[in-house]
Amino acid sequence: MLDAFSRTVVSADAKGAAIGSEDLADLRKYVADANKRIDATLAITQNVSCIAADAVAGMVCENTGLTQPGGHCYPTRRMAACLRDGEIILRYVSYALLAGDPSVLEDRCLNGLKETYLALGVPTSNAIRAVEIMKIATVAIMTETNTGRKMFKGINSGSGAQCQDIAAEAASYFDLVIEALS
Repeated sequence: MLDAFSRTVVSADAKGAAIGSEDLADLRKYVADANKRIDATLAITQNVSCIAADAVAGMVCENTGLTQPGGHCYPTRRMAACLRDGEIILRYVSYALLAGDPSVLEDRCLNGLKETYLALGVPTSNAIRAVEIMKIATVAIMTETNTGRKMFKGINSGSGAQCQDIAAEAASYFDLVIEALS
């Protein structure tokens, strides 16, 4: 996994060039947004169980046959596996968000994920729906459009309205998961 600084250096070195002014401007923005990035990552980690559980519950509510005998969330060990997978995806999204680089998500989470689900007989459409719900919930927490607690209360990084860019970045990481499962 590369952080924003390492990625910039590796990219410039591969080109055999010095770090350009555009790259430096990107790094300056990364540093300016550091507190927001940390707070957004903290918001995910503090709510990981709730986000994953709500996503799986939402997926099941939309397809109640999943919890019936023969359904893909029956018996309870399969439901537990769904919850675990949701938490793992959230963990890697938070790593990518903190680093400002999706490579850890791609390398350690998405590589072979679809094939694993297909081999286990897990309908990818259900997994995709759960990820979509996690994306919506995570962005709502980061932008404070959720009805729950306010993420930024008492924190110096600003308000949810000031974190649209960070929330959009997090959403793009969920989109990578959805794309990998499609």
